[in-house]
This record gives sequence, structure tokens and C-alpha cells, in this order.
Amino acid sequence: MDDRSDVYASLDLALRIGDVMLSSGAGAADVTATMVAVTAACGVRHVSADVTFVDLTLRHQPSADEPAALQVRRLSRRKVDYTALTEVDQTCNDLVAGLIGREEARDRVARTVSTGHRRHRWAVTVGWGVMGAGIALTLDGDALVCGLAFVAACAINATQRLMAPLRMPTFYVQMTGGFVATLVAIAAAATDADVNPSRVVTAGIVMLLAGIGLMGGTQDALSGFPVTASARLLDATLDTTGIIAGVSAGLSLGTVLGVGPGTIKPGASGLAEGSVAVVGAAIAAAAFAFASYAPRRSLAAVAIVGTLAQAVQLWVASTPFGRTWASAAAAVTVGCVCYLVAGRFRVPALVVVVPAIVPLLPGLVIYRGLAELAAGQDGVQELVTAVATALALAAGVILGQYIAFPLRREAHRLETRLSGPHMSGPFQP
Repeated sequence: MDDRSDVYASLDLALRIGDVMLSSGAGAADVTATMVAVTAACGVRHVSADVTFVDLTLRHQPSADEPAALQVRRLSRRKVDYTALTEVDQTCNDLVAGLIGREEARDRVARTVSTGHRRHRWAVTVGWGVMGAGIALTLDGDALVCGLAFVAACAINATQRLMAPLRMPTFYVQMTGGFVATLVAIAAAATDADVNPSRVVTAGIVMLLAGIGLMGGTQDALSGFPVTASARLLDATLDTTGIIAGVSAGLSLGTVLGVGPGTIKPGASGLAEGSVAVVGAAIAAAAFAFASYAPRRSLAAVAIVGTLAQAVQLWVASTPFGRTWASAAAAVTVGCVCYLVAGRFRVPALVVVVPAIVPLLPGLVIYRGLAELAAGQDGVQELVTAVATALALAAGVILGQYIAFPLRREAHRLETRLSGPHMSGPFQP
């Protein structure tokens, strides 16, 4: 093998690793730093990396009088698989530490990508259902409401699976999911059961919001990747608009049929109700992690951090700061503790952070705004509050990472290559 072939093989390995990371929601700063670290571990120096929303690019030029070696990889939009991310993360750590060579690392990555998901489809669908029930529990829903939320979440997941072979844009998939959740709520409202099905719609909204990569886009914007950030945030905006369109269509259909899912008040505030909300958040966070194929050992970590985040949000929300600042405080807490918890359970911080903030997503506020608009009232303020809350969650997590990051810097000198704190890739504690 000549030197040029050796270089291309190393660049190809780094690009494959970056593909898995970016598809899993990792920030562009994490991906570029990881790809450069991988090529350096393979003995290829002077490599520059570039990440956009759809392309990964590596450029190697050993000297000014030699032609550059350039490789580009188109990003494959695959379903988030936190087990694959964890395995690739461990492969990077072993490669950088010198425990394995390039060929073994390439074999590991190829095996991880080609193996497929490790859980049965029915188990993942049940996981989504349990997540919906957990979200309903955080809204103080009773057993019937939690059961309806379970059914709605399972129906949304089944619908998404049916639409997957059609390769439709995610906007329409999200719109269909919001419509399905609203249909379940309307069907429940049409019965004589004493139930407030608006919580079912809210649980469906949170489930759909959980798959939107708002945090990755915000991280890219804050860490100096404006092109990637713009593309990711635009994609997140379109997906959220799809949810709003689907729920709005469902509410309009209910109005035509003379059936409405009702309205609800803000979440729990008392000690007992607060305890129920905390339990619901732990269940929802762990169930989302399970449905996203997170390793089983990480579920306890996710539940712990999700519990802490919900408790902080309830406590701050009871003060004059309000719910938006409460969400930001909870997100900062998650960002601060994710290093410690993720390191204990041997998973990337991203696997803990994303599920932990799922119960904090502003599904309730979005529903209120849509319900007010459907009733001919001004619901724009509620929707603006939802956007502010979502951005507060994303920015709060990253701020928490910046707060915790200096504590780890001395122990991990190689982390100085990063532009800021990271949630995946090598150099994990």
C-alpha cells in the first residue's frame, strides 16, 4: 500500500465515523474534532475538516508543493440509533488511545453500521407508547389519559413506519403524526368518558418534537458553524411547522364535527402533584432513550437526569422567573451533570442529554396556542413562548456544558482541539 492509498483509507474511516455521529444529532464541532482526531491517530497529519448539513469533507495537504487529497461523503439520513453512536464512540476512544489499529477500527464501524437495530419493532413501538404515557403523567393525567396517550404514541409510530417506504419529506410525516394524535383525542372527546383528551394531543406533540434536532442546530450556531446551523434550524422549523399543521387540521376537523378536545391548566404545582410529574418525566425520558435504541445500561442514567431536570423546572417555575427561565435552568443543570453521569455509565453525553430534556419540551404551550387560534383567539403569543422555551432548552444545555467543561480540561489535554464542550466523539470522561 503506497502513502496515498494509506491516506485515503484513513480519510474514509474518519468520514464514516463522522457520518454516524452527524446522523445521530452530534454538533458540527464534535464531528470535525473527532474526524481530525481519527486521522491523526491513523498517522495522517495536517488534515482539515468541514461539515455542512448534507456533506462531510476532509482535506489533506502535507506540504505546499504537493497536491491535496480530498474526500467528500454525502450524509445518509438514517434513523437515530444511540447504540450505534455509543459503539462508534468507543471505537474512536480505543483508536485514539492506541488500543486498536485502523483496520480493526474500520471493521468495527462497518459491523456497527451494517448490523441494524438491536431491538424488535414492536418493542420500540411500545417504548414510544410508554413515553407518551409518561408525558401525560407529567401533565397530571389519570390512568385513562395515560392509556390514551400510550395508544396515540403507538399509532403515531406505526403511521411513521408505514410512511417510511414512501420516502416522503419529514414535514408530511410530522404533519400526519400531529393529525393522528389529534384524531385519538377527538375520538375520546366524542365518548361519554370523563376525560380531558387535550393531554393526549400534548403528549403526541412532545413525541414528535423529540425527534427534531433543534439542540444540534443551536450548538452549531454557538460554536461557529453558521451554514450547518442555518440548515439544521431550517429543517427543525419545517418539521415543527408540520406538527402545527397536523394538529391544527385535527382541531379544525373536531370543530366541524362539533367535538373539541378541551383545554387544560398549567402542570403540577403542589408537592404530591410535583412528585407525580417527576416520576412521569423519568419514565418519559427513559422510554424515549429506549425507543431511540440507547444501550440498556444508559436508561438508568437518563431517568436520573430526567428526574433532576423536571424537579429543577418545577422549583424554578414556582418562583417569579416563569416557565421559560425554569426550562433554561433545568437545561443548564442537565448540561452540567451530563459529563459525570454519562461517564459513569460509559455512554456519550449526547445519549443522556437529549432524552433528559424531552419531558421539558413545550408541547403544552404549542397546544394552547393552536387551540386558541382554532377558537378565533390570539394564540401567537403562546407559539412565540414555545419557540423561546425550545431555544432556552437548547442554549441552556450548551451553557451547562461550558460551565462543566473547564473542570475536565486539565485531565484531558487533547480536548483543547475542540472549539467548545462536546457531547460525542473521543475524549469522553
